[in-house]
Amino acid sequence: MYYVKNERNGKEVHDPSLNLAIEYYLLNEVELDEPILLFYINDHSIIVGRNQNTYEEVNTNYVDDQDIKVVRRFSGGGAVYHDMGVLNFCFLTKDDGESFRDFKKFTLPVIDALHQMGVDGAELKGRNDLVIDGKKFSGNAMYAKNNRLTAHGTLMFDSEIEAVVKALKPKKHKLESKGIKSIRSRVTNIKPYLDDSYQYMNAKDFRDKLLLYIFDTDTKETIKEYKLTEADWEKIDAFADAYTGNWEWNYGKSPAFDTERSERLSVGTVEVKMNVRQGTIEAIRVYGDFFGMGEIADVEQALTGVAYTREAITSALNGLDLNKYFGQVEVEELVNLLY
Repeated sequence: MYYVKNERNGKEVHDPSLNLAIEYYLLNEVELDEPILLFYINDHSIIVGRNQNTYEEVNTNYVDDQDIKVVRRFSGGGAVYHDMGVLNFCFLTKDDGESFRDFKKFTLPVIDALHQMGVDGAELKGRNDLVIDGKKFSGNAMYAKNNRLTAHGTLMFDSEIEAVVKALKPKKHKLESKGIKSIRSRVTNIKPYLDDSYQYMNAKDFRDKLLLYIFDTDTKETIKEYKLTEADWEKIDAFADAYTGNWEWNYGKSPAFDTERSERLSVGTVEVKMNVRQGTIEAIRVYGDFFGMGEIADVEQALTGVAYTREAITSALNGLDLNKYFGQVEVEELVNLLY
């Protein structure tokens, strides 16, 4: 097996759009004579499954306020939160026609390593989750293409649990979507369960320890590596530009959805009904008990065809005399209702 370091110019990469691009570049264009292992740690981010509605999985206000990146992966499954306390692993190999959905095959080395570090309760539960005492610390997914297979997952080593809950808690609005919804589970970190001799570790130390276990060696110098070249990075950058670093892929590819939202604002109750397709407001109707002098259809027309992002909605509303249509209302109030 080969190990790939996600390093560029000698520095470790923590950008989720690039790390996911590395995964799919290795899957699509790098075929070695043995399987490949990739580890990476992302800055604060949410990674959503290929078939999910991004808006339905994240708390958009919290994500925007905290500058959390949202990236869509190519594999299915649910949304997961990443930060510098989460270690991500990825095995890439030939598709033998029998391993797809066999999560035990790819998670067993991780479970065995955890057992050796004192986490006796670590186990695979259900289809694709790793748990300790019934609490989830790892979600896993797979993706196959051109007779190649990637199995990847997260390992919550010392993550900010409070941020996980806040980031993955969408607004409570009526939302009808064809996307695949995440099933929320109780979560935990690995670190509290480790033997005392391992309590010094951070996520990077944990990665290094896992490497030694998986490759059955006492020193990293004996581990075979495939080093990313400048030519590799050019293709990785191109992939990120087209997909994982592109709003159209991360948000615009969300399945079509309809939403109804109603809140009591400073001017009274405002209710909106929207149809969103490919990340764009296709149709919208505004109702409420507010007092306005203008035709509310003007507002609806201004928002129709606008990208479903906070910035685009704010820009559209800033182009209107909102006092004419709603009374003394703040732009931010309406944006928070719509988005």
